[in-house]
Amino acid sequence: MSIKDKLIGDNPLGFGTAPLGNMFRNIPEEEAEATVDAAWEQGVRYFDTAPFYGAGLAEIRLGKALAKHKRSDYVLSTKVGRLILDEVEDAKARDLGEKGGLFVHGRPNKIVNDYTATATLRSIEDSLKRMNTDHLDIVYVHDVAQDFYGDEWLAKFEEARTGAFRVLQQLREQGVIKAWGLGVNRVEPIELLAELQEVQADGFLLAGRYTMLDHERALQRLMPALKANNAELVVGGPYSSGVLAGGATFEYQKASPEILAKVERIKTLAARHGISVKAAALQFVLANPLVASVIPGASRPERILEDRAALAEKIPAAFWLELREQGLVAANAPLPV
Repeated sequence: MSIKDKLIGDNPLGFGTAPLGNMFRNIPEEEAEATVDAAWEQGVRYFDTAPFYGAGLAEIRLGKALAKHKRSDYVLSTKVGRLILDEVEDAKARDLGEKGGLFVHGRPNKIVNDYTATATLRSIEDSLKRMNTDHLDIVYVHDVAQDFYGDEWLAKFEEARTGAFRVLQQLREQGVIKAWGLGVNRVEPIELLAELQEVQADGFLLAGRYTMLDHERALQRLMPALKANNAELVVGGPYSSGVLAGGATFEYQKASPEILAKVERIKTLAARHGISVKAAALQFVLANPLVASVIPGASRPERILEDRAALAEKIPAAFWLELREQGLVAANAPLPV
């Protein structure tokens, strides 16, 4: 199945709710709902969330904001791999691998990593309750990768292979869900899943690994694997955690001098052609024919408007050609020219 044609539709802009889980800051309830409303008003009909975002907070907020719309009018995806318990814990003390401190302002509910079949079914049931909906369109297996599990990530992948993957394949075959895949920040797990013969994913949500600043590995190995398996990519984090949108973070950490220097070169080039870096970042991602949707990750209503404007901005072909000539993107990267 084509995620783009069958599920997401004509609007490539998706809305990811990680910020609604109080990512990095304590986002007021009314601001969270206003952000979802702004996305809807701008024609966004694909919404992605996860139990992990604020220990269920993002799902609760998204469900409340979407309750005013017909369920058949939008596409909803969430993730499995983490159970949210009633028991509480110190959010500041959670071990999140390389992503420490992401949701210290979220709910204090204990988070348990579990990719088994039983946990997968329970996770889906819990997500349906938190969002007050009767079905999910897409389910991603969340963060089975090095950035969260280090050297243990292959063991977690194997747990998912014998648990979550098989359950989601069955649910798709039964018509309970429409599609499934991985939601990760690294390309290696996607490559492994694409090689499996026992199951076949429909698509993948990859955050931060296909951007203007980081795309060579994805082009070299991931894109050929997707094409061979008739799968598509939803790209999250097109601004590389903010550094391509005026921020100072890359990969959820303070950007290195090397990254900042590269961004300055891109800014200089963009200024010379009279365009915004945000527009270039979004349109670069969508130029790849295997990308079905992009999720910028807005946390305020005005950011939605900026993203929509960035998609519509006219970028001259000369900018893209010079970007390539200066070695700021890979020579084989698809460009919107």
